[in-house]
Amino acid sequence: MEMFRFAHPEYLYFGALIPMLMLAFIAARLQNKNNIRKFGNPVLLAGLMPFASGSRPIFKFILKMTALALLIIGIAQPQFGSKLKTVKKKGIELVIALDVSNSMMAGDIQPNRLEYSKRLISKLVDRMTNDKIGLIVFAGDAYIQLPITTDYASAKLFLSTVNTGIVPKQGTAIGAAISLAARSFSPQSEGSKAIVVITDGENHEDDAISAATDAAEKEIKIYTLGMGSEQGAPIPILKSNGESDFRRDKTGKIVVTKLNVEMLQQIAAAGDGGYISAANAQAGLNALFNELSKLEKKELESKIYADYDDQFQYFIAFALFLLLVDFLILERKNKQLMNFRLFKVKE
Repeated sequence: MEMFRFAHPEYLYFGALIPMLMLAFIAARLQNKNNIRKFGNPVLLAGLMPFASGSRPIFKFILKMTALALLIIGIAQPQFGSKLKTVKKKGIELVIALDVSNSMMAGDIQPNRLEYSKRLISKLVDRMTNDKIGLIVFAGDAYIQLPITTDYASAKLFLSTVNTGIVPKQGTAIGAAISLAARSFSPQSEGSKAIVVITDGENHEDDAISAATDAAEKEIKIYTLGMGSEQGAPIPILKSNGESDFRRDKTGKIVVTKLNVEMLQQIAAAGDGGYISAANAQAGLNALFNELSKLEKKELESKIYADYDDQFQYFIAFALFLLLVDFLILERKNKQLMNFRLFKVKE
């Protein structure tokens, strides 16, 4: 199996020029037709322009756009990695368990608890160098969103797709998330392991403290990051008619979700880690990073693709070939070729 990548993916943004040029071409064609109509009947005028072609300009434009697309791909430098290389670096293994239950949509932390959490995780990933990271999402159930990896770009990509609808069953099963995270580390790895649970602490499903204790027995430290305020906030919902409202109980009273600091402190204590408040993003991130930096960094093995072979020359060559074909094709019909008939029917 080979690994494909672009050495300079930023050049792919030039691809946005293609739809813009297509719109400009269509607009020019329509304007040209309108101009012809101003002079008279297009059918009658066609007889006065025997060498005008309606299809050739379109075909030539398609050739140009295809060549442009190939050139953009070429300068982005596509490469295939043909060999896997084992790299050893010192770091820790970290699994983040992110709460995606409905209560994480509360706005006591702007823009809301979940979006705030995602931004904090993204900043944490930016600070990582040789560590491995995995991502678990949980509500009523827990699911692996990203297996443990050193691919920080993929971590950010998966993180961007996280929302409250990603887990079908609602609730807050912190214990299930910790248990799944504890099973998600690299097999036979002797490096330091840590789980960061990011939640508002409203645990309704299981015994999270017991799960944290079990993880600590396996030398996995548990850190809890509290999202929200102790005063709490209502949970916004969108009605079927498109109107915004807040979640209500059976009596019609608005439900207020509050940060359960005591629960999160108990989980962290059972997991031999620590509780961190995320009320201040920078302070919370610094505190978490400081805690993780205290863990002993041990040698971790990672397999990466090496010996990448450039493939850009094929795209450039084909693009130049298409431009040559475009140059040889005239926009108007050729008078000599018009009289050429491969098959003639005798009368």
